[in-house]
Amino acid sequence: MALPKNVLGTELECCCTDPMTGFYRDGFCRTGMGDHGVHTVCAIMTEEFLKFSKEAGNDLSTPMPEYKFPGLKAGDKWCLCASRWQEAYDAGMAPNVVLEATHMSSVEFADLDALKEFAVEEC
Repeated sequence: MALPKNVLGTELECCCTDPMTGFYRDGFCRTGMGDHGVHTVCAIMTEEFLKFSKEAGNDLSTPMPEYKFPGLKAGDKWCLCASRWQEAYDAGMAPNVVLEATHMSSVEFADLDALKEFAVEEC
């Protein structure tokens, strides 16, 4: 089985395990059957983005223990829906991304040049 690739064409790296992220909750921004949101962009949360996302109907900052979701804070890395990242970019609210941990399928929904514009070195 081939290993998933990132938007740079190299092996997909882990985004974050604290908090545990990814559609499969394995730390990787992989996608597959059932992932209708395409959670493939490894984004570093900011207060501005969390507020933007909440106002857009996706509250990522409030804990939801019933889903084992701790709630996110600025500085947390999270596998974000590619279309939500692009929406935030278009609104001037995009968080930074880790390209090495951003799945190649992200470019179906988010502009690669825009992702590169917000790229940071893995922290």
